[in-house]
Amino acid sequence: MIAKRKTKSRPRIGSGTAPILSFEGVVKRYGPLEALAGVSFQVHRGEVVCLIGPSGSGKSTLLRCANALETIDGGRVVLEGVEVHDRRTDARKLRRRMGMVFQNFELFPHLTVLRNVAVGPTTVLGMPQRQAAERATELLRKVGLADKAAHYPASLSGGQQQRVAIARALAMQPDVMLFDEPTSALDPETIGEVLSVMKRLADEGMTMVVVTHEMDFAKRVGNWIVVFDHGKVVEQGPPQQVFDEPTVQRTRDFLSHLGWHGESLAAADLLVQPSSTDP
Repeated sequence: MIAKRKTKSRPRIGSGTAPILSFEGVVKRYGPLEALAGVSFQVHRGEVVCLIGPSGSGKSTLLRCANALETIDGGRVVLEGVEVHDRRTDARKLRRRMGMVFQNFELFPHLTVLRNVAVGPTTVLGMPQRQAAERATELLRKVGLADKAAHYPASLSGGQQQRVAIARALAMQPDVMLFDEPTSALDPETIGEVLSVMKRLADEGMTMVVVTHEMDFAKRVGNWIVVFDHGKVVEQGPPQQVFDEPTVQRTRDFLSHLGWHGESLAAADLLVQPSSTDP
């Protein structure tokens, strides 16, 4: 039997400063269903906050509430002093500050990879096409896909498409990146490609909120873990505490029934190999 590696305790990033993103008693209802029942936690600049818990527990709903893709029925979401759901808030302007990566890529099939990444800066930010193309090329290098710039999404693997989606979100130069189960639609062979790009972003100090079922990635890369169950936060804390010494029975039950082990962690350790066109 291989002994489990213990994760070293890491201090919470930015704990002495004001949070960049706060959820304060957030409530969301769909008719009689209370999808979020008073969710509260904070995200500090430069940290990776991973949201874990059973499917249907409210994690993805919260992420969509974070950038006003969903309305809320109570509480507040605050991005550096700006209330996301205040009727006076310009939601489109606010969304520029929060990049979103969805489960199913959401790429434009009629545009090349380069144009998919460049379209936001040109149409939303008004950036000249040449400058946007230069930024897109740089970001495609970053995610290991510089040699796919002229390809169309249909010719790429799922992992490659998700890396393009990450580059597209980064092209808007967001303050926070939101990941909604970014590997759930991928086969096991391509999950590592995406996890390694995300790990690299984390190492570079990108603020990230990640809904994930990749427990090893959350334990290895996350700075703060938030556990959801039935629309509520049942536990939150640093990864060592949540995974190795959970204080709530519901957390212990969730982790024990997952049967998670080392495959994803090994995948997260992989580095995306730069393409032949990269420097």
